[in-house]
Amino acid sequence: MIVGVRHDDLRRQNRAMVIAAVRRAGQPSRTEIAAATALSHSTISTISASLIEERIVIEAGGSETAASRRGRPQVALGLNPGAASVVAVVLSLNALSATLIDYAGREIAQDVSRPSTLTLSRAELVEAVAAAVRRVLARAEAGAGPVLRMALGIQGITDSAARTLLWSPITPHSDVAFADALEAEFGVPATVENDCNMIAVALKGRAPQRYRDNFVAVLLSNGIGMGLMLRGSLFSGSRSSGGEFGHMTHIPDGALCRCGRRGCIEAYAGNYAILRHARGQGEDAPPAADIDDATMLELAQAARARPGREREAFARAGEALGFGLGSLFALIDPAPVALVGHGTSAFDMIEPAMRAALARTAGGRREAALSFDLEADETPLIREGCARQALAFVDHEIFAPGLAPAAEAAAPDYASRIA
Repeated sequence: MIVGVRHDDLRRQNRAMVIAAVRRAGQPSRTEIAAATALSHSTISTISASLIEERIVIEAGGSETAASRRGRPQVALGLNPGAASVVAVVLSLNALSATLIDYAGREIAQDVSRPSTLTLSRAELVEAVAAAVRRVLARAEAGAGPVLRMALGIQGITDSAARTLLWSPITPHSDVAFADALEAEFGVPATVENDCNMIAVALKGRAPQRYRDNFVAVLLSNGIGMGLMLRGSLFSGSRSSGGEFGHMTHIPDGALCRCGRRGCIEAYAGNYAILRHARGQGEDAPPAADIDDATMLELAQAARARPGREREAFARAGEALGFGLGSLFALIDPAPVALVGHGTSAFDMIEPAMRAALARTAGGRREAALSFDLEADETPLIREGCARQALAFVDHEIFAPGLAPAAEAAAPDYASRIA
């Protein structure tokens, strides 16, 4: 059976391919775009002319490529920073940031605050996020493009449609409809994303060769989280954000976890679990809500200095992580692993027990070949992942179909709009 392709669908697909090629390469020539997309030179010329006319793409001068050096200089294409902007919001325990980012991916303005997330009412928490967005929009530079998407990255479980925070250890409230509130106030499409999923999106964008098909990003912090890429696509559940690695069972009916259940990986590997064991507290002791980085650094130094509870606590954490990764790799085969967060500062105390446990699992048959990349600060990755998700939405859902705002419609005066 011959299946026809609508001209509009083909046009949208080709425009999306060209925009994606420009975003990946930065400032490619038309020849380089043709090589990357397998589209004909005439198609590239037609699409690029339209994108330039719509002020989505701009000509960025000569392209210093091998091809251009052999012949006449080729004109490079780049994304027009003023074509649009997006807002990336990161909400974690007692920390909130909102960042305005232009269409080329450059940060324009940022607002940072420290709301008491555990004590705020539901309405106050939503208002804190909205207020951060208001403040960052008020700082927009002249000529900034219209805001076309907002993405909120948050620790916890979000729904599969990325609209609502279902549960999070940073607030006592569940089912918080952040996206609805942001859209109602700002008139801009919004999404709510799991923080570890955004870390995985950022890592793939930064190092596409290493993080190409399957890979795992594990957050080592007060909680334990995971972002999972399978066959190049972000894994999420049918009802939730998925990838709740920290709440897989390590020991049935074991130590008390922040989620209220027992025996989770996090109840042994999270910062509160390491501190609990190092201080000789029982497994029923309530998990500490927040632990400063200095305390964890002191525990790691004590563990390095001498045998004792501190060293034992980090070994227990490594064991829980190793068994968890081994179970995962029994399902998906071993894959590159990025360990992210301040917990990586004690990786030397965690790694031996983690590798030993991993080697005892079905998924750890090739444990010796596994390497672990370390990223100490998760916040920039969460912000970058949110920005990439938001910009991808603009690329594919707004600009690829040709729905760009009219060229003469300059960015709104945000300061006057929200005054």
